[in-house]
Amino acid sequence: MSLNLDDTKRRMQGAIAALETEFQGLRTGRASAGMLEPITVDAYGAKMPINQVGNISVPEARLLTVQVWDQSMTAAVEKAIRVSDLGLNPQAEGSLIRIPVPDLSSERREELAKVAGKYAEAARVSIRNVRRDAIEQVRKGEKDGDYGEDERHGLEAKIQKLTDENVSKVDELLASKEKDIKTV
Repeated sequence: MSLNLDDTKRRMQGAIAALETEFQGLRTGRASAGMLEPITVDAYGAKMPINQVGNISVPEARLLTVQVWDQSMTAAVEKAIRVSDLGLNPQAEGSLIRIPVPDLSSERREELAKVAGKYAEAARVSIRNVRRDAIEQVRKGEKDGDYGEDERHGLEAKIQKLTDENVSKVDELLASKEKDIKTV
C-alpha cells in the first residue's frame, strides 16, 4: 500500500480549517457575524442555526444586528443570543435585534488568548497525528517492499516538510488571533 501525499496534505489542511472555524467563534473587541454562527434558536419546534431565521450584519465595529424574517421569532432569537455564553445583551426593536459588542476586560482578553492557544495546540497535535500515520504507512510500505530505504527517507522528509509548513501556519494564525484579541 503506497502513501498518498495529497491525502496527507488534505488531512493536515483540515486541521487548519477546523482551527480557523474555532477562532471565528472567539470574541475579540470587534463585532463579527461569525460570532453568532454557533447559536441555535428554538424555532418551529426544532433547533435552527441563527442564520436560518434572520440576516446577520455588522453595521458598525461594535454593533451586530439580526433582521429576523418572521417577527413572531424575534423573542426566541433574542433569548438564544442572551443565554449563549458570549456575554452579549441583545435589544429587540420590532423584527430587528441590535446587539452591542462590549469592550473586553484585560482579564477576559487573557482568558481568550489562553483558549486560542489551546485550540492551536489541538490543531498542532492533529497535524502531528497525521504525520505519524503517514510515516507508519511509509515504513510499512518499505517492509512490504513497496519502497526502498532511500525512497522511504525521501518520503519521510516530504512528510516532515508538510508538517512543518502546516504547524507554522497554525502558529501564524494563533499570533494573528492573539494580536486581534489583545488589541484594545
